[in-house]
Amino acid sequence: MTIHRIRLLGDPVLRERSEMIAKPRSTAVRVIADDLRETLRDFRERHGFGRGIAAPQIGAPVRVLHTEIDDTPWTLVNPEILDIGTEDFTVWDDCFSIPDLMVRVQRAHRVRIRWQDLKGETHETDLSGDRAELLQHEIDHLDGILVVDHPYGLDPFCLRAEWQRYHSHEGRYGIPEPRQHNYATPISGLL
Repeated sequence: MTIHRIRLLGDPVLRERSEMIAKPRSTAVRVIADDLRETLRDFRERHGFGRGIAAPQIGAPVRVLHTEIDDTPWTLVNPEILDIGTEDFTVWDDCFSIPDLMVRVQRAHRVRIRWQDLKGETHETDLSGDRAELLQHEIDHLDGILVVDHPYGLDPFCLRAEWQRYHSHEGRYGIPEPRQHNYATPISGLL
């Protein structure tokens, strides 16, 4: 197990679309998963925040991520979002790759995801609130998308210290509201 340096904004690996994992049970995938876990724990210990990390953030452009919410470790191989609910909410998001910046974004309040575990078994689950937001953030990393690509509203960027001073009393998460945009592709002329 190795603690890796976190790749920061500007590193080209963060903009690559990560490769699918053909053999989730392989030793190489287990090594990446272990390294993600140790790097996440080290970062959290040194900086006081962090719930998830994606493989590109340690320089591995493959579709693996690791989260720890309530100290429960969860490694996902080839995760994908299958469905999003009908409500969105605003989030003051942060990222290991941009450690001093908070970005106001809008995310789906509910998602359905599919992933494989380290035994190669496929699972599906529904997530909502902060867990749904976290998985959307980490899956974005696997597609080369960063939180700075999703700014929402006026003045969506804030340094962490200033966010603490001016916005922390409001909390990180807004109230779920019905989605204002339809992301579905219109079907016309098929009937």
